[in-house]
Amino acid sequence: MIVAKFGGTSVADAAAITRTAGIVRGRVSRAPVVVVSALAGTTNALLEAAGQASGVNLVGAITMVEQMRARHLAVVKEILGVGADTDELGATVSMLFDELAHLLEALSVLGHMTPRSLDAIASYGEQFSAPIVEASLRHAGVDAVLVDARKVMVTDAQYGRAEPRLADIGAAARENVRPLVLEGRVPVLGGYIGATPDGITTTLGRGGSDFTASLLGAALEAEAIEIWTDVDGMLTADPRVVRGARLIEHIRFDEASELASFGAKVLHPNTIAPAVARGIPVFVFNSMKPEGSGTRITADAPRHAVRAIAGKGNTAIIKVRSPRMLGASGALQQIFEVFARRGLPVDVVTTSEVSVSLTLDETHQLDEVLAELRAFGDAGVERGRGIIAVVGAALATDPGAMARAIAAIGHVRLHMLSLDSTGINLTMVMDGDQVRPVMQRLHDTFFGGSAA
Repeated sequence: MIVAKFGGTSVADAAAITRTAGIVRGRVSRAPVVVVSALAGTTNALLEAAGQASGVNLVGAITMVEQMRARHLAVVKEILGVGADTDELGATVSMLFDELAHLLEALSVLGHMTPRSLDAIASYGEQFSAPIVEASLRHAGVDAVLVDARKVMVTDAQYGRAEPRLADIGAAARENVRPLVLEGRVPVLGGYIGATPDGITTTLGRGGSDFTASLLGAALEAEAIEIWTDVDGMLTADPRVVRGARLIEHIRFDEASELASFGAKVLHPNTIAPAVARGIPVFVFNSMKPEGSGTRITADAPRHAVRAIAGKGNTAIIKVRSPRMLGASGALQQIFEVFARRGLPVDVVTTSEVSVSLTLDETHQLDEVLAELRAFGDAGVERGRGIIAVVGAALATDPGAMARAIAAIGHVRLHMLSLDSTGINLTMVMDGDQVRPVMQRLHDTFFGGSAA
């Protein structure tokens, strides 16, 4: 059994969905379970429509609904042609759009949007796409069957970023998915969405379709998890930023997780964890070039001093300094609780006896965070920073590699420098406008013209 997840670009339109059906058909002998994202751009449109409705612009929200409806129905017709199947699927999809319109009308009346209502609305992207992909598979001769992901992905009630309940997911997958596979059928589920034990719709956060696939693969003890996207696999750097970025054919779990956390967009950072726990290999393939070799992610890949370079901008540094921290117990815990209460993840941390500096993505909540942190001492923020991560499993054991990395930075000012506890990630914080040129110099230093 394998789990194959197809992202938004892999189901963006009729042509993409037809390609996806061909990929799945070629894997029927491997007993695939299919996880799909919303059609490209749909989730953003749903969130925008929710904002319009809660802002008392119901006309604008309903206009967006009708545009999405027309797009999805056009895809159905292009895939299935004219006939009873098209009419039946079109009615099903249109009914879902009617439900969405009613939700937005209710939201407009209330004039207030809650995380729970936002999850209900955001979930419709996958509710639209999954039946369309299922029908496309059946049209291609695959014995596909639609499974409501909310009956399998059991989560807590942290709306917007729900935490999976692993034992419940395992039991639900064995009850609702495994029997279908044993019958030779191909289950199709929408990614990203789940439900509480009481059946209230939740979402796993942006990029959560990858997480769905990994959780499902772990629950079903799959042979492999395949992530189908619009790039050839994981690369030595982001090709939009760095010239000469190369495909990595084999990479370690821990390296891939670090790269995902620090800007590599191919994988959701949480994707790796369930697979690591079960030792399930993850493959990244390009659905537009299904013949490509892709990237294989396992625990036993060869160790390299530098495997890849990731970077991101829009980073802020927050600094807190107080003599009261000297020798005080629990000071750091109290500081980090300020971020935890707001669901703000921290990337890089450096400390001394009387101060702590940390980075996070720039957010509108920074002023509120600073106001609360000033209870501990002097607190300030530096905006417009960026982060580069040099990642390699053998980085800490190769002092020459770290020296070359520092030399490649040149005269660029570093605001923070950190080697993570596992010794595989050298993280540098600098001015945001220096991220691109420094990434290029680092890539030239470690990869030059050679193959990865």
